[in-house]
Amino acid sequence: MSIKACTSCKRLSSNERCPVCNNPTSTNWSGFLYIVNPDDSDIAKELNIELPGEYALRVR
Repeated sequence: MSIKACTSCKRLSSNERCPVCNNPTSTNWSGFLYIVNPDDSDIAKELNIELPGEYALRVR
C-alpha cells in the first residue's frame, strides 16, 4: 500500500481517487505537510488548504 497524493488538492491518501475532491491520485509526489489548523496557518492560506490533514508540497 503506497501513499498517493491528489493531483488537484494534494491531499495524501492510499486511494486511487481523492476522498475529498474525487480527482485521481499520483504516486509521484514530494514534500510532506501536516496541517492541524488551516485557519491559523499562513502556509495553508498560501496553498489554499481549507481542511486539516496530510498534504504533499509537489505532485506530478
